[in-house]
Amino acid sequence: MTGSETSSSFRLAYVPGVTPTKWVRIWNERLPDVPLTLVQVTAAEAFGLLREGGADAGFVRLPVDRTDLSAIPLYTETTVVVVPKDHVVAAVEEVAAEDLAEEIVLHPLDDTLDWERPPGLPALERPATTADAVELVAAGVGLLVVPQSLARLHHRKDLTYRPVRGTPESRVALSWPQEETTDLVEEFIGIVRGRTVNSTRGRPATPPQPKSKRPDAGGKQGSKQAGKAGGRTGGKATAKSGGGPAGKTSRSGSGGAGAAKGGKRAKPGKPRRRP
Repeated sequence: MTGSETSSSFRLAYVPGVTPTKWVRIWNERLPDVPLTLVQVTAAEAFGLLREGGADAGFVRLPVDRTDLSAIPLYTETTVVVVPKDHVVAAVEEVAAEDLAEEIVLHPLDDTLDWERPPGLPALERPATTADAVELVAAGVGLLVVPQSLARLHHRKDLTYRPVRGTPESRVALSWPQEETTDLVEEFIGIVRGRTVNSTRGRPATPPQPKSKRPDAGGKQGSKQAGKAGGRTGGKATAKSGGGPAGKTSRSGSGGAGAAKGGKRAKPGKPRRRP
């Protein structure tokens, strides 16, 4: 790992369509002392910003030049076609690229899909941005094929979109300069990858602690055995104690009883009558 371990802030770039809210929230919970600054940038400008140090990391769209940039693919977006709500395409759940063969399909200059030209008939000129292309769709000039997140970003009440089969898909990745993999970049990579706060990656592992025995297990067992032994000993001692002075008393009592029995055996007969 290279780079400084501490920084006053972390700058995160993101291209249109990407919503970094979830990751920013987790960052703020785990590193409240390191503010995260969001930098919105176009898809075409994102790589230059990273190379120039304008951001520590960024959510970009593939492909990425791996010569000097690192990247972790995150997810693939569904490709959709944006149409007016009263268009015939709006009546179905999904269309194929061949279904757009007779339609004018706009191709903005900031298009993020990896193709030379979209299906359908080309427009007379290419719109400068995706936002401009959406306005032309609303005006009835043509249709627009884009990643679903961009269709949501430029949503209008008079437009809708449907998934398109047989077209390229846009993939979103986290990218950063290869020579600037700082501790904070590693921390953000862990957040994006779903590592928990207790993850040992990048931190010294804590050796496992031996399981402790129940502190009172031996005591209870010993007390139980001692109790049994004490009970037996106490019983014998009591018995012996009973054979002591109390025993003598008992024997004296026995003698008395014997004397009583003896007296019964020597019971005098009936008294004689006086003559």
